[in-house]
Amino acid sequence: MAAVFQRRLSIALVLLLAACALVLTATTGVAHAAPDEGDSKTLRSALESAAKGQAVAIQKLTTSKKRAVQLQTTVKQAEAGAKGMEKQVTEIATRSYRLGRPSSVTMLLDSTSPDIFLERMERLDMMAQLDGQLLTRYRGELDRAKAAKAAIDKEIREQTKQVATLTKKKKEAEIALASIGGGGASGGFLSANSALAKPAPRNSDGSWPDERCTISDPTADGGCLTPRTLHAYKQAKAADFTRYTVCWSQRSSGEHPKGRACDMSSNRSTFKTSAATGDDRAYGDRLAAYFVKNADRLGVMYVIWYRQIWMPGNGWSRYSGSGGASAEHTNHVHVSML
Repeated sequence: MAAVFQRRLSIALVLLLAACALVLTATTGVAHAAPDEGDSKTLRSALESAAKGQAVAIQKLTTSKKRAVQLQTTVKQAEAGAKGMEKQVTEIATRSYRLGRPSSVTMLLDSTSPDIFLERMERLDMMAQLDGQLLTRYRGELDRAKAAKAAIDKEIREQTKQVATLTKKKKEAEIALASIGGGGASGGFLSANSALAKPAPRNSDGSWPDERCTISDPTADGGCLTPRTLHAYKQAKAADFTRYTVCWSQRSSGEHPKGRACDMSSNRSTFKTSAATGDDRAYGDRLAAYFVKNADRLGVMYVIWYRQIWMPGNGWSRYSGSGGASAEHTNHVHVSML
């Protein structure tokens, strides 16, 4: 009888320990690990190359257009400055042609005394200095306008180059998406009411700083994020997008192991195994629209949500994951950062 009781007690203890392990697993978040998004390393690499290439080309194109506008202003100012001196320059040229500059002998012969000669000499020298200063300014404005026009031509060549790069990267994205049955324009998720995020730091030329996974990830124990990814996560939280999120995770490809991506569940506490509906679906729609509206401010490379993907150059396109809700991204918004 005692042996039977002991055996039952042992079984009960084993079951109790197993139950405790399950509770511990759930509370430590392992049960809610990052979802298996079901895409290949080849696809992720292709999407990263295409989206990053688009973002860089757009940034360079935008910067070049801004410089061109500034240069156009410089041309107008320089030409206006030169035009304002044209009358005086013409008078100097006419006077020089008709009279020339009298020699010392001529002024001496025409002077009744050395004092008068010196007075005339000083007056003529002062006039020559003023004429020289005016002509120098006039030539400077002409040179400034010429240099600005040459710089504009250079910017036009740069813009042509970036447009070609953007076109190429858009095509690469379409090919990559077509390989999984996606691609082609889609309705997407956009909202004029999305909050504006605080911009992430940029380099002086407008490009994004090269960052590494150096900051502890608040969403995953032992994980790390780039400063820009952490900034985007915090800005989303500040905009009231506070549902369950996992950013860093160990994978064989993609941006998650680099600390440059987050999976943000549409559910408050977990990644469901079914597609979001109702309030969860509306939350995901708003979150995806938020990242798109703030893509340039935050440094977003691409966004995936509900069988659609957004890239800087392509906009929203169809995205067909292979598998369940996680692969189709119908239970979470995926955001990858530059």
